Amino acid sequence: MTEAEILSALHPIFQDVFDDDDIVIDADTTAEDVEGWDSLAHVNLVVAAEQRFGVKFRTAELESMRNVGHFVALINKKLNG
Repeated sequence: MTEAEILSALHPIFQDVFDDDDIVIDADTTAEDVEGWDSLAHVNLVVAAEQRFGVKFRTAELESMRNVGHFVALINKKLNG
């Protein structure tokens, strides 16, 4: 799975977590760019991504996540390991 495919697969997850069908994400999207992206939403995103991609993240990996692009890269690393 490519990073572009991962980003595309994350899009409906973001729409679901934030209950916003109009949300648009890209590699540079950060929590500051998305209304309602707080710590609870972050946990919900991570859990949904873990379920969707069949991966598990370590706390240190999540603490270093700065934007959607980094999240995509982490997922890619887990999938293609």
